[in-house]
Amino acid sequence: MRIKNHYLVTTAHLESGLWFVQEEDFPIGMNYVAIQAFCSNISIEAFILMSNHVHFILYGKNSSVNDFINGFKCRYSKYLRQKYGQKEFLRKNDVDIQTIYEEKESLERAIAYVQMNCVAANICSHPTQYLWGTGNAFFNTMPLTGDLLGEMSFRRIRNLLRSSNQTLPSEWIINGYGFIDPRSFVDVESVESLYRTPQRMNYFLNSSSKAKRILTTDDNRPTFRDQIITSASSDIISSLFRKTNFLELTEKEKTEYLRQLKFRFCANINQMARITGMTYGEVTRLLDNVTT
Repeated sequence: MRIKNHYLVTTAHLESGLWFVQEEDFPIGMNYVAIQAFCSNISIEAFILMSNHVHFILYGKNSSVNDFINGFKCRYSKYLRQKYGQKEFLRKNDVDIQTIYEEKESLERAIAYVQMNCVAANICSHPTQYLWGTGNAFFNTMPLTGDLLGEMSFRRIRNLLRSSNQTLPSEWIINGYGFIDPRSFVDVESVESLYRTPQRMNYFLNSSSKAKRILTTDDNRPTFRDQIITSASSDIISSLFRKTNFLELTEKEKTEYLRQLKFRFCANINQMARITGMTYGEVTRLLDNVTT
């Protein structure tokens, strides 16, 4: 009999390109997390969807963990191909799977690490403010509200979840944002039992490696999310260069465009690379032209 364990599952950060190009892509990803967890018979303890990578804390057999992350990447890759024409976009996105041994509070620290990704990225000041994951799932006294899957038509479920021929638990709830609320399928009870109190959970959040990274970073200015800058890009390119997209720009125009992103949105080199699809080195070279 194979033993179940806790695992930290992390995809490599995409240097150029985004998992979630627009804000409307996130609810699709959230629903696919729930669907794939159900199909893979895996327990999700915590997760977060970031612009260019994802993190999961999973509990189950190693084979189920692999089935989950491969299935999730496959589902979302099909969505990216259908919407953006991106073929095999996530195939080369490496996955790191680490066993979490329940000693020296390793599980508490791993969950806190996952939860604090959005804070470390300067997107928000606390995980509860981030919608795309389990940031607001734990020690939440507000009742679940929304539409029960069991009371929805098959056609509505199929259109909403972008998934067909899949019978899901009737008690799951679609929240007001259009995705399955994480409290419907995440093992909230186990996580709350692990931390025992909200105060103890906050202690681990504030002492996590992600929190320490914020304290040791010189520039802690709030940044704009990738999706917001992406949405504004076409207007910037049109107004500055009278062109329709980034690929049409000359090298000089690309340099000015990057300078505008830095000035208007406080974008750093990694964020510019993700948004434009350029490599870190290419962005650095063009920005160096501004000062030389």
